[in-house]
Amino acid sequence: MRSISQFRQAFLCGDVSSEEVTAAVLSRLSEREPQVGSFITATPELAHSQAMAADEQLRVLKDSGQPVPPLLGVPLALKDNLCTAGVRTTCGSRTLAQFVPPYESTVTLALRQQGAVVVGKTNLDEFAMGGSTEHSAFHPTRNPWNLARVPGGSSGGSAAAVAAEQCLGALGSDTGGSIRQPASFCGVVGLKPTYGLVSRFGLVAFASSLDQVGPLGHSVQDVALLLTAIAGHDPKDATSLRLAVPDYAQPLGAVEESRPLAGKRIGVIRETMGEGVAASVRGVVEQAIAHFETLGAAVVDISCPRFAYGVPTYYIIAPSEASANLARYDGVKYGLRQPDAKTLLEMYESTREEGFGAEVKRRIMVGTYVLSAGYYDAFYLKAQKVRTLIKEDFVKAFTQVDVLVTPTAPTTAFPLGSKSDPLSMYLLDLMTIPVNLAGLPAISVPCGYDPDGLPIGLQLIAPSLGEARLLHVAHAYEQTTTWHQRRSPLWQS
Repeated sequence: MRSISQFRQAFLCGDVSSEEVTAAVLSRLSEREPQVGSFITATPELAHSQAMAADEQLRVLKDSGQPVPPLLGVPLALKDNLCTAGVRTTCGSRTLAQFVPPYESTVTLALRQQGAVVVGKTNLDEFAMGGSTEHSAFHPTRNPWNLARVPGGSSGGSAAAVAAEQCLGALGSDTGGSIRQPASFCGVVGLKPTYGLVSRFGLVAFASSLDQVGPLGHSVQDVALLLTAIAGHDPKDATSLRLAVPDYAQPLGAVEESRPLAGKRIGVIRETMGEGVAASVRGVVEQAIAHFETLGAAVVDISCPRFAYGVPTYYIIAPSEASANLARYDGVKYGLRQPDAKTLLEMYESTREEGFGAEVKRRIMVGTYVLSAGYYDAFYLKAQKVRTLIKEDFVKAFTQVDVLVTPTAPTTAFPLGSKSDPLSMYLLDLMTIPVNLAGLPAISVPCGYDPDGLPIGLQLIAPSLGEARLLHVAHAYEQTTTWHQRRSPLWQS
């Protein structure tokens, strides 16, 4: 049993208990963790107690005829930048290596209230800054499809945990592609919601105008179940949208029509299918696009001319916001503190020098520079103007089509240690970053494999608050192909 949907059906029928499935998941977690390194903190005792409580709750609800929460008893993993009361939250950094939050993030509280089971906190690039999960202060995470390759990042631990079947689903965060790119590399489904649809309260901030919490799972229906649980207005988050949340999973049944996407228009962004995209990725994505036509959709060539400006724009805006957000880690209130400093300034300097890794320091320095006097207008203000132009390209595109499609990443998973140049790493987010700049929803679904057997992801993008449309199209594609059914070689071994 590997999916939330499969578990729920068996659980409601009484064929399995949460305790049984949780024990099996924890066994796989323990077995595979030395190879994969998906987790920073495993929580087996908490998971067992929550699973027992879920089994008892199911009995009570059945006896009383009350509805059963969709995630009751489901073993899940959480990215370790989501605050969990009583369970340490490290953000993959020495700065917070021993930090135990006194409060719960809104999204993790929502999961707990539904009776979900938390098996652990997953590894990530430090403070979510990276695309490979090699920048964790604790250890790198490896790709379950090839242990010599990266799982992507920064939610690489969550994606790898799902692919290695160390949980049935997971939460990650996405600032510039950090859910979708690892989903692509690990052959799972990953969804980045509309900005503001999911509360950021208790998500440790990287870039506040870009960050968004989202789900990863084995199927589109699984991520729809998770999204329904975590979406909704939160008065604790000033950017949270006031709107009613539908049941995103309910419409996603069996695809019985021969042309389930009849009348839909799928736009292929011209700028994402050319230079810089590996030939194997382009070929597989082109086959996926052709498949949409067999499902009844019309495929339209679309130009988003400023799409390519997303990466330089992001790497001005995101480091600027990171520079401000990470200023709080000064050794005074919480987190690491260098005790041997003789002056306050020396304590600040030595604490931050010791606590932050190279990639985080790089981004803090870039952000501080572009916000400094004399450079703000030349860099940050100009980047915000380009961000507006990128949004306008998307708005124009969605007057012509229902959903846009691109490769999720220009390549498949690369070998650990092979991207020593930061720029080459940054360019891997070419397809995903513009979505965050525009605040749109997007999903990555498996669409094939390269000659080395590594997964390739297809990215679908919808207009703001177009999650239902996005999930409908992605589900129709998924259910008429078999890519999502494949298991990593780690499973066979």
